[in-house]
Amino acid sequence: MSQTSIFNASSSELSKVLEEMNQKGNFPIAVLTDREGFPIASAAAENHDPALQAAVVAMIQKVTAQARAQLGMSLTDEITLNDKDGRKLVCRPFEANNHDLVLAVVVPHKDQSYRRLTNQAVAVIQRKWRF
Repeated sequence: MSQTSIFNASSSELSKVLEEMNQKGNFPIAVLTDREGFPIASAAAENHDPALQAAVVAMIQKVTAQARAQLGMSLTDEITLNDKDGRKLVCRPFEANNHDLVLAVVVPHKDQSYRRLTNQAVAVIQRKWRF
């Protein structure tokens, strides 16, 4: 099996993990990226663009890395951006098989829980990661 077919099979499998998380949490979009923001897998409602969200994740990762370096902080557990309407963009950096990844999800309501579902998705991705 070539590297490309391994990637495609894994990307499809990982997208299913994200779709299930989105359904359970009523999240409109979720993207799995590498630490540079390159999209690996996504699941999104029709009116959401995974490529745009991946680009935002890349910018957040760069800012976070600079802040950590300047403040002497350890690795980031979560980065959350909140808008005035109560929506959140949650970025969960984690490692899977020696690869730095980021799970980014939009949480549509300010009082909506998301941590348990993102923890579960991260655990499944870590088990399935094959690169």
